[in-house]
Amino acid sequence: MTVQILKASEDYLETMLMMQTKHGYVRSVDVAEHLGVTKPSVTYATKRLRENGYIEMDKDGLITLTDAGMQIASKMLQRHQTLTRFLVSLGVDPETAEEDACKMEHDISDQTFKAICDHAWKRMASADETAET
Repeated sequence: MTVQILKASEDYLETMLMMQTKHGYVRSVDVAEHLGVTKPSVTYATKRLRENGYIEMDKDGLITLTDAGMQIASKMLQRHQTLTRFLVSLGVDPETAEEDACKMEHDISDQTFKAICDHAWKRMASADETAET
């Protein structure tokens, strides 16, 4: 059974993974700043994510992704980075590519994402072959 998770929750989890990677820890205030939302919004979201088993919080308020949360966060981050690179390779400016990738990462199917990846790899391989000749 596939569990449906809200786009906003995916964004929170993805941001938490980015903060963990960048700082080595995750604080609500950093998540709020990165997403451009209020601290009460983050408090509400973290409560729901904790209740659903995606994160844990220690006594100091530091956030840790559970295995389930990490799985979703990693998937969203991979999609985001791949789609951004793909759009830039098509000639989209990096800022627009970043914004569009953030929208697309949630809505495209796994099949479509795989097709984009396959196409991008073929295109890169073709470009490498052309560069070698």
